[in-house]
Amino acid sequence: MAQFNAIISEIETATGKNLQNATISSIGGGCINSAYRLDNGDASYFIKVNSPNLGQMFEAEAHGLQEMAATQSVRVPEVIGFGVADGHSYLALEYIPLGSMRGGATTTLGKQLAQMHKVAQPYFGWHMDNTIGSTPQINDRSHDWLSFWQQERLGQQLRFAAGNGFGGRLQSQGEKLLADLDKILDGHNPTPALLHGDLWGGNASGDDQGQPVIFDPACYYGDREADLAMTELFGGFGADFFTAYNDEYPVDSGYQQRKTLYNLYHILNHLNLFGGGYLGQAESMIDRLLSQV
Repeated sequence: MAQFNAIISEIETATGKNLQNATISSIGGGCINSAYRLDNGDASYFIKVNSPNLGQMFEAEAHGLQEMAATQSVRVPEVIGFGVADGHSYLALEYIPLGSMRGGATTTLGKQLAQMHKVAQPYFGWHMDNTIGSTPQINDRSHDWLSFWQQERLGQQLRFAAGNGFGGRLQSQGEKLLADLDKILDGHNPTPALLHGDLWGGNASGDDQGQPVIFDPACYYGDREADLAMTELFGGFGADFFTAYNDEYPVDSGYQQRKTLYNLYHILNHLNLFGGGYLGQAESMIDRLLSQV
């Protein structure tokens, strides 16, 4: 407890709860942050901590959760507070006991995500930059989806990859793809929708009532197909999820071709985060996209 006294004090101020006799225990927090559960018997909180220079990462995550919560669509953890204290940056959230999405939870998630995607802005991007994993994600506002995806998404990841030593064919073919994006996205004019931004199976679960919960966002306003595509990247949520989504907010024609373009962003990010094991997959995806031109 002593190592987090200042953080606990800030949670007390935010909640009005007395946490002096609370217990704190380490729990799984993924590969980027350390995570803890703070519990005083009648209230529990989830606390993520990292080095003090990463406070902006948690601030952006907090704003993303709050923006999704404001849509009153799919449940997200309530933000208690964030900041830098005790030599750590931290994000404190309500603690939600999580399990599998049983019963009709995947169907419910499909419908609720479609409702969230109906929340629009007149621009692509967001009011602040954030991270995708631990990689910087630039959200400069744009009124042109093609240039936004070209410069702030694929172009950024390719530049990060070059800096990480992945040159050669990845870069040469990647440059061709960037130059041909107008052909791949020809006739596709998406409305800027509020996106979770990192919606794979590991960032969604069911609560103790079996209702879906999503978390660990990388929010921005973009083509809703970018969120949908990622739900299929690492296993997905199944046919019931997609059917429910499509019933609520029908997907545009051509999605099956564009989803490779959108998932390339995440594979390039995994290449930059985790190394060369993703290089072949990234190059294969680029080749597939170029074959459509």
